[in-house]
Amino acid sequence: MTEKVRRQRRALSIGCAAHIVQDGLTATIYVLLPVLAQTYGFSYAQVGLFKAVKSIAQGLPEMASGFLTERIGEIRVLLFGLLLSAIGYVALSIAPGAGAVLAALLLIGVGTALHHAPSSSLILTTYPEDRRRGPLGIYNSSGDIGKLLFSGGFSLTVGVGMAWELISFSYGILAIFGAVFIALAARSLTAFRKSHAAAAHLPSNDLGWGILSWRSFNSLLAVVFIDTLVQAGVLVFAAFLLLEKGLPLTVAMAGTVMLLLGGIFGKAGCGYLADRIGVRPAFVFIQILTGVGLVGLVLLPGWWSVALLVPLGVVVQGSSSITYGFAADLIHPKRMARGYALLYSSSSFSAAGGPLMVGYFADGASIDIAFYVMAAAAIVAVPPIYMVSAERSGAALA
Repeated sequence: MTEKVRRQRRALSIGCAAHIVQDGLTATIYVLLPVLAQTYGFSYAQVGLFKAVKSIAQGLPEMASGFLTERIGEIRVLLFGLLLSAIGYVALSIAPGAGAVLAALLLIGVGTALHHAPSSSLILTTYPEDRRRGPLGIYNSSGDIGKLLFSGGFSLTVGVGMAWELISFSYGILAIFGAVFIALAARSLTAFRKSHAAAAHLPSNDLGWGILSWRSFNSLLAVVFIDTLVQAGVLVFAAFLLLEKGLPLTVAMAGTVMLLLGGIFGKAGCGYLADRIGVRPAFVFIQILTGVGLVGLVLLPGWWSVALLVPLGVVVQGSSSITYGFAADLIHPKRMARGYALLYSSSSFSAAGGPLMVGYFADGASIDIAFYVMAAAAIVAVPPIYMVSAERSGAALA
């Protein structure tokens, strides 16, 4: 194995490690919210507000993370994000009330914002252009593994009687271990320099954000915004819908994990589907299935609704592999960090609005009505996809 290959694999392992931990910590919030609601007596609207605070705190720095990566380097940004997430989870474990919970979620939001752009930049600037798709695919799937492991681990340990405060504290310690691993793995890389991209790879003219067509990219942002709004709303409130059906808390939390499990298969399968039939037909098909699945989740009784969760997770989260995969065709290769930072920040803001909207619908009408609204929103995401056009050859829209 050559030194170049070793550096590439080391860069990929660093990106995957950060993705596993940070996406795992992000997904744990979904199964933690029902526990926090029961512990502190939060309403649906308050649950939506708390998730919104976390997502807004993630969205703002995520937008700037691409620029920060260029200035201080990928590894420093990754380490800083992990340490903030660790402090947030430790603070959450000792939070005495709602205000402290909000402050902890704010820290977690900022911390989990600082990994997508630097990880993507590290991989994109280490691998040659004709060999990036495979490593990026591994990187993307590693985040879903982290979601399943962390949220599943939380649900399982709470189910066997462990205090959620202890689990939250333990997750903070795990984030510190993740930072130590990355720091050690990075010693053989030159990643502590300011920026791979800025150092030698950019042309003299300023590329700005590197967006090849703002019309198409803005249309894609609209699609991602609506799609993420539905995803976040479903992941936050599916457990509460199961509780309304009379199922126990342990089953409700396991239901969220089942949605995340479905997402792993969905992100792989939907990307393949888009390659086979085109971006637009694949996205329309998945959104229709999402709308039907959400209505079915409301109408099916008790345990029958639980059986629907894995296939629902496939379509609810699988659509993101279609949209995020296509984004690369709208961004200049030397501005991927900035372009994806913009895309991820838009998604984070939507993840804030989704639970907030669903929470108010659930409080004002019923949680059933809130799910019907999300089913309609899934269909509303379809028209903007027809305004997106490929800027590079080989992108099949059909």
